[in-house]
Amino acid sequence: MAQILKQVSQQVRPGVSTKELDDLAEKLILESGGQVAFKGYKPDLNGRPFPTTICTSVNNEVVHAPASASRILKIGDIIGLDLGMKYNGYYTDHAITVGVGKISKIAEKLIKVTRQALDLGIQQAKAGNTVYDISAAVQQHVEDNGFSVVRALVGHGVGKKVHEDPVVPNFTHYSSKKIYLQYGMVIAIEPMINVGDYEVDIAADGFTYVTSDNSLSAHFEHTITIGKTKGKVLTEA
Repeated sequence: MAQILKQVSQQVRPGVSTKELDDLAEKLILESGGQVAFKGYKPDLNGRPFPTTICTSVNNEVVHAPASASRILKIGDIIGLDLGMKYNGYYTDHAITVGVGKISKIAEKLIKVTRQALDLGIQQAKAGNTVYDISAAVQQHVEDNGFSVVRALVGHGVGKKVHEDPVVPNFTHYSSKKIYLQYGMVIAIEPMINVGDYEVDIAADGFTYVTSDNSLSAHFEHTITIGKTKGKVLTEA
């Protein structure tokens, strides 16, 4: 899976449409013997099916932006690429954020800090810890660097379904202290970090979450198993 997302990210450049990236992702998933996880996915019985294979969230878009032929990347953009797939009966979920050509210093810092926050969360993903330990590690690093953690969206369990229990917030909440991590449990940790305030809105398409203040947002995600000393990443090259 990591190789698929890596190949897609290597095609990110000015002039490319997000649909081109989506078409490549679907082609690579099917060639690998996997199945797409997001296209056609309904988060609930009343929801509309998601229309594309990957989420392609640009600049102030936090997550869940469908790919589009009319969305053309330009120099200075940042894009979050979120990919889910099913392979041998199990789902995995993986996301990265990359720049399009030369990007601003604040965008560079945002991407770096979000990636670091994910790594710190993974270090806390060990048997005997709680979800709270993951959340605290992510939030502290983000806020120490002057950014904010999205509250309306969280990580999750993953395996037989795209989204399973437990909920894995990127911010501390007392309820997370009650959720103990068990060896071998599979979860997706996914910091979603904003330059400005943590509040988000739903865009007119009904799928895309955007920052309320129009600030930049970045997203990184790995599917991991809970280990004895730290999490083991399942979605890496």
